[in-house]
Amino acid sequence: MEGHKHEAFKPPVPLQLSEIGLEMTLMTGILLKTIFRRNLSDIIDIADALSVSVPIAQELVDEIRENGLIETLGARGASTTATMRYQLTDSGKSRALDALQQSEYYGSLPVPLADFWKQTERQKVKDVNIRREDLESSLSHLVMPDGMLAQLGPAVNSGKSILLFGPPGNGKSSIANGIRDSLGDNIFLPKFLEYSGQVISLYDPIIHTLAKTEEFDTTALRRLGPTFDQRYALCRRPSVMNGVELTLSMLDLIYNPVSRTYQAPLQLKATGGVFIVDDLGRQAEPPQALINRWIVPMEQHFDILTLQSGQKFMVPFDTLVIFSTNMVPTEMFDGAALRRIYYKIKVDNPSRDDFIKIFVKTCRHYKMRPDEEVMKYLLNTKYPAVDNQFASYQAPFLIDQSLSICDYEGYEPHMSPELIDRAWENLFVDD
Repeated sequence: MEGHKHEAFKPPVPLQLSEIGLEMTLMTGILLKTIFRRNLSDIIDIADALSVSVPIAQELVDEIRENGLIETLGARGASTTATMRYQLTDSGKSRALDALQQSEYYGSLPVPLADFWKQTERQKVKDVNIRREDLESSLSHLVMPDGMLAQLGPAVNSGKSILLFGPPGNGKSSIANGIRDSLGDNIFLPKFLEYSGQVISLYDPIIHTLAKTEEFDTTALRRLGPTFDQRYALCRRPSVMNGVELTLSMLDLIYNPVSRTYQAPLQLKATGGVFIVDDLGRQAEPPQALINRWIVPMEQHFDILTLQSGQKFMVPFDTLVIFSTNMVPTEMFDGAALRRIYYKIKVDNPSRDDFIKIFVKTCRHYKMRPDEEVMKYLLNTKYPAVDNQFASYQAPFLIDQSLSICDYEGYEPHMSPELIDRAWENLFVDD
C-alpha cells in the first residue's frame, strides 16, 4: 500500500492555544514542571518539549509570566532570529514543586480523549481495504492451501474478529503476523491522552514502529513549522501479540502510584491495528472469560476503562482481533461466544503435495539444493511409519537440525538419510 495514504489522516496543527483542547490549569502545570525538570530556558526548546508550535508555547509562557511565575532573561544572541529565554521565579519553582506533588508527568501536552475519538474515526482499520496481492505478498513465505487466501481476505477487510484454529505447527501465528504486515499504511497515534485531568501514556516504543517522516534541518523546521500536530506520532499500524502470558488485568488501565499517571492497556495501544491472541486456551484465564471480555468492544467498537477513582469512561475500539488456537473451538466456548467471532478459519495439516512444496521452499531459504534422495526417504520410509502425520513446521525443523549436526561435526552443509534419522529422533517422541 502506498506510503502517502497517511496524508489524509493528518491531525491538523493547532494554530492557537484554545485548539489544544485542555484546561489552562493542566497546561500551565505541565509547562512549569517541564521547565523545572528539564532546566529549559529557550522558547524553542520549551515548544519542542511540549510538542507544540512556538506561538502556542509563547501563549502559555505569557500566561504564567502574568502571574509572576516566570521571568525574561532576554534574547539569545543579537541577530534578528534570536529567540527569547526565560527562567522560573522562586514562586514559579515553588508552584512547579507543588504540581509535581500532584503528578510527576511533564513533557508533551496530552491529546484530549475527544480528539482521539475523531482521529481514530479518520484512520479506521476497517477502511484499509486490503487487496489480494497485498495479502499474497505478506504471506509469500508460506505455502498456503487452496482457498485459504479467499477466506482470509474478506475476513481481514471486514475489520471483524477472526479465529484461526487447527492442529499445532501449521503456521497460524505466521498467518496472523502476515495479516498484520499486509496493513501497509501509517497512522497517527497520540503520545499521551488526557481524560478528566488524568494523563494516559499511549505510545509504546516496543509496540509502535515510527514511520519515516520528512527530514527537516533545524532552521527549516523552525521556519516552516510541522505539517501535523506534534502531540501525535506517525507509526505503522500497530500490532500486539500475546500468548500464554495474557491475563484479563492486562486489558485494564495500569496506574503508576509514583508518577500518578496511567499506562494504556494493550488493546488501546493496538488502536488502528491488530491484536493477536496466540495459543488461546493455554492462558491462566479460561478462554470463555477472555472471549467474554472482548464481546462488547468487538461488537460495539468501544471499550470501557476505569480510573483509580472508580470513574468509568469509553475509549474507541478500532482493532482487528485475531485468535489463534490448537484446541477445538466448541470445547472452549459456548455457542453465543462462537457466534460473536465472525470468521472461523481452519488451518489444517498440509497435504503430501504441500509438504513437498514447504520442504523445497525451506531448502531454498537455507540456500540448499533440494535433495531428491532425502525427499524419497522421508515420503516412503519415515512418514508412513507415523501415519503420514505431516505438519508445516516439520520441514524447517528437520533441515535446521541436519545443518546443526553438520556444523557441530565439521561437515559441509548437506542433507542425507542418515542426518534425517538423527533429526527425526527430536521430531517425534516415542512413548
